[in-house]
Amino acid sequence: MPHLSDPALSDAALPVAVIGAGPVGLAAAAHLAERGLPFVVLESGPVAGSSVRQWGHVRLFSPWRYNTDPAARRLLQAGGWVSPDPDALPTGAELAEHYLQPLAELPQITPHVRYGAQVSAISRLDLDRLRTPGRESAPFVLRLEDGTEVTARAVIDACGTWKTPNVLGANGLPAHGELDAAAWIDHALPDVLGADRRRYAGRHTVVVGAGHSAATTLLSLSELVEQEPGTRVTWAIRTADPDRAYGGGDEDALPARGSLGSGLRLLVDKSLVELAAAFKIRSVRPLSDQNRVELLSSRADGSLWSITADRVVAATGYRPDHSIAAELRLDNDPILGTTRLLSPLIDPNDHSCGTVRPHGVDELTHPEPGYYAIGAKSYGRAPTFLLATGYEQARSVVAALADDWATAREVHLDLPETGVCSATLGVRSIAESFGLAPDTPAKLIAATTRLLPEHATAADAVMAAATELGIEPAAALRLAAFTAEQFDGAPA
Repeated sequence: MPHLSDPALSDAALPVAVIGAGPVGLAAAAHLAERGLPFVVLESGPVAGSSVRQWGHVRLFSPWRYNTDPAARRLLQAGGWVSPDPDALPTGAELAEHYLQPLAELPQITPHVRYGAQVSAISRLDLDRLRTPGRESAPFVLRLEDGTEVTARAVIDACGTWKTPNVLGANGLPAHGELDAAAWIDHALPDVLGADRRRYAGRHTVVVGAGHSAATTLLSLSELVEQEPGTRVTWAIRTADPDRAYGGGDEDALPARGSLGSGLRLLVDKSLVELAAAFKIRSVRPLSDQNRVELLSSRADGSLWSITADRVVAATGYRPDHSIAAELRLDNDPILGTTRLLSPLIDPNDHSCGTVRPHGVDELTHPEPGYYAIGAKSYGRAPTFLLATGYEQARSVVAALADDWATAREVHLDLPETGVCSATLGVRSIAESFGLAPDTPAKLIAATTRLLPEHATAADAVMAAATELGIEPAAALRLAAFTAEQFDGAPA
């Protein structure tokens, strides 16, 4: 097959291949452009930020100031780009429209981006994984699905994990029948209140998973329960103790998880969501006569437990796909699927998104010189990734590729634990989306504190305060879910 770059060229003349034109891939492109290094961006989708646009209806927890890369901002502003309000919280669609697309269209970037370029495999020119002599000097070869090949001096793999969600099966394998039931299963973050509304309204949906994606979908579905008669929601979690699924509230090492967990507790307490704890899916069986699907789990005593649903949302997280690099020498942590040096820094059992210390090329290095996975893919199965962290990775790796090791090892990232991934931003996001005044969340907390003695539970007090303030039910429910943690354990 033809090579799109001449392998006879010197290593310095070969481009750096960047896989993915999402936020982190384009950040790498911006840093490469600033340093005058040749590069090519290979994007499988038809536009920049193709994956981001698929969850465009979701509002981010982090504001614009953390969602744009410094090198990208410099290039954009030189071209007349006006930066959005740094404290505003963009949706995925706004991130793509107001940042990624203008960035991809810059003259320093756009000639080097190829769309519809799906990378199927990466290797070294004329060397398989076994061969050592001459390896470091051999160019990389990236094979595309159309059979063409790109030759590169280095590879920055920023393709993310969106296309490789985890399965429903509790053991990490697809549940029996899961593939055959694909027509009933949606993956994380469907647009429940927008484009996908008809698929869920008046139907029974089972949401599987206990992370942020599951919580976001459950909050939206709870609105649908109040708006559309006949709508039912079941939340299926693998753990037997609901308190563990809810998180530790104020004591949770993951602030966002603690907040969302408190919100989910409220939804369950208000019977807007039915909880199915210790539900470990073993099989999925379509019921063709009912156009529904049956999920089966086994109890501790060996008996079977089934839930029948119209729709299933598999919000079970994501995993990296390392198959395209099977002929490269990778040394991934056996648990998270990250590099071994990065794994202890991002372990979700110990870290929230705001407590991960800055890291760069040294922690991202594999035994395969010149190959770096950055962005969400670098985090493997850890759910604590932030765009700002990915941008710092891109800066450090590109500096190393420019042989500027002093800069590559500098720290250019400051992530205060509060203000980036905390519940405070979740509340601000909700207030903005409903057109409420910025001080509404603070008023809600104050009113709830005053009403606590009159109500049996903190959740009841939060909802009563929202009603008193004249907040519409849909907004009240969401705000209450995110502020309930403020009063967990408070005396009634």
